[in-house]
Amino acid sequence: MTRKSSLIGALMFGSMLTVMAGPPFLTDDPEPVEYQHWEVYLGMQHTKLSGDWSGTAPFVEVNYGVLLDLQLHLIAPLAYDAPENGATHMGYGDTELGVKWRFLRESEDVPQVGIYPLLELPTGKESLGLGNGHPQLFLPLWLQKSFGDWTIYGGGGYGINSGADNENWGFGGLVVQRKITDKLTLGAEIYRHSAQQNGGQGDTAFNLGSIFDITEHQHLLFSLGRSINGPTDFQTYLAFQWTFGP
Repeated sequence: MTRKSSLIGALMFGSMLTVMAGPPFLTDDPEPVEYQHWEVYLGMQHTKLSGDWSGTAPFVEVNYGVLLDLQLHLIAPLAYDAPENGATHMGYGDTELGVKWRFLRESEDVPQVGIYPLLELPTGKESLGLGNGHPQLFLPLWLQKSFGDWTIYGGGGYGINSGADNENWGFGGLVVQRKITDKLTLGAEIYRHSAQQNGGQGDTAFNLGSIFDITEHQHLLFSLGRSINGPTDFQTYLAFQWTFGP
């Protein structure tokens, strides 16, 4: 069962506030939730850009395996924006919907491959810095291969970012993870996305993260990182995940 999810909201922190997803990384994998199983996350994320803080506290993410190799996805966030020289605002952010479809399963010689289109609905108030103000669509392709205790996944996609001052953007990322014990998995991510606004700046950044299995169905996910070449001074993610099904 996957413990990674969407990323379109997280990428928009280069220019706007919305949800961070892809727990605990931004790069995703092609593995959907098992058929008739659920993943529910309760978490928070924070990003610092040039002295301004923004994020979600909390967000709720729900993934459901509606068919074999097909997952439905929802993120509903409570967002905040705290500029260094202005008033702090909090309220409901942009809603994210998605469908993950794995069309090629992993074998000894072939990675698993899937697509995960994501739609960002402009439900957050743009004037308060709580949303983008326009619908957005992200169209990615993800691949994954495992080698014993090691797992490598990544890929990329194209974002359609509507709005007069916005630009369409590209993303590419790679994650390497290793299972350290029966309960602990550690990983590292590097990614690059292009500018999302006219005159904006792209971002090359990294994250270090962990997944700790409290029980078979309860998990704690954490990551932190920053830009290598870009505007992100600091970013962090923390979430509790509950998995269940028949």
